[in-house]
Amino acid sequence: MNTSEPLLGSFRAKHRVLEIQTKLHRWANDDPHRRFDDLFNLVTDPSFLLMAWERVEGNKGARSAGVDGRTAASVREGIGVENFLAELREQLRSRSFRPLPVRERMIPKPGSRKRRRLGIATVADRVVQASLKLVLEPIFEADFEPCSYGFRPNRRAHDAVAETRFLASKSYEWVLEGDITACLDALSHCSVR
Repeated sequence: MNTSEPLLGSFRAKHRVLEIQTKLHRWANDDPHRRFDDLFNLVTDPSFLLMAWERVEGNKGARSAGVDGRTAASVREGIGVENFLAELREQLRSRSFRPLPVRERMIPKPGSRKRRRLGIATVADRVVQASLKLVLEPIFEADFEPCSYGFRPNRRAHDAVAETRFLASKSYEWVLEGDITACLDALSHCSVR
């Protein structure tokens, strides 16, 4: 077996996904009222599923099993990534895919004795969600204002705080509204320079 084959396949998939994402974003920018039909075929596209798998497998949550007991490592070692993605693609295309309930765990909240509920989806559900995100994100990104920070790629709460500080240092007479409790909690647990 040629060990460069999976790497080459990953490179090609990454290139294809980026190319399609760029087109989707450009189309969404050019025509804000455009209807995007047939996005389902992109979600089930082997390149999108492979990129989604790589994101799921590379995430620190990959070690956590959903209600089916499978982790990313157990999928890789058990049936193999190619077989897993082919089976998942077939389930999606035949409309037989059904997400499973999440496994719930209570985890401690940082800096307090409180606990919060964490839902752990199955690996298959996470891959489908990641593929959906790869398809939908470039379309919806076109609608966001530059000052929007919540749940966007390459933007963090720190960036929003920095921009708020910058704008507050100017002579603007604005009223800012926002729920920053969780943001301040997060900032208190890391070093701010």
